[in-house]
Amino acid sequence: MKTDTPANPLETLAYIISQQIKDHSVVYVGTGLPMVAAILARKTHAPNITIVYESGGQDPISGDMPWSVGCPLTWRKSAVLMEMAYSFGQAYNGYIDIAFLGFAQVDMYGNVNTHMIGNDFLNPKARLTGSGGNNDLSSLTENMILVGLQTPERFPEKVDFITSVGHLKGGKSRQEAGLLGNGPVAVISQWGIYDFEPETKRMRVKSLTPGIPFDIAQQTTGFELLKPDGTIPETDLITPESLDILRTEVDPHGVFTTMPAM
Repeated sequence: MKTDTPANPLETLAYIISQQIKDHSVVYVGTGLPMVAAILARKTHAPNITIVYESGGQDPISGDMPWSVGCPLTWRKSAVLMEMAYSFGQAYNGYIDIAFLGFAQVDMYGNVNTHMIGNDFLNPKARLTGSGGNNDLSSLTENMILVGLQTPERFPEKVDFITSVGHLKGGKSRQEAGLLGNGPVAVISQWGIYDFEPETKRMRVKSLTPGIPFDIAQQTTGFELLKPDGTIPETDLITPESLDILRTEVDPHGVFTTMPAM
């Protein structure tokens, strides 16, 4: 893969996701960009993380990019290989520090919908993939990062169906419902990174992609975004060094970082 061309949006997103991973943490990884991000983090700023794949592979040695969590490369010489149910049990028992979740819709409190679009469960506008392990992770993992494209339809004030719980109705409602962990701590989109205001648990701008004003982020959101005091920081973009590692060592065949042909 050429290393002298600018980063594409998928490569940039993978880098931003990787920056949410701290060294010495246990990272729960699903198929797609989270795999790229976790491997990139290990090869750059977080060499001591433990990668737990959704299918049960525990910290395999480095190799080619797996094509999914079901790929044999996710358990290549792993220290432990568990069934998927046991990997979710790790989250329940507090052994997972951070996990990543995609969405069809996410609301102002970080509740996620991957079930259906529309208000009629028996006759939806669109039937989606459902939960898989999403609800397990959102209910049990210590820290959850949500990742997806930002449009008014994808960022509604209220999701059409709660597949995976975030902060429910805000405030302390998540804890009062008996759910574990901190819930979603960040949302990453093409426009920026968002966190949640500590008291209300409302989605708040943390940083914006360079060149993107707050008005653009707000216009592509179906609810009022909260803003931090003062100037909104810019999101750090991928460095040349990290881009070279991503293209030559992490995903050299572009399994998950090649832009779809138009």
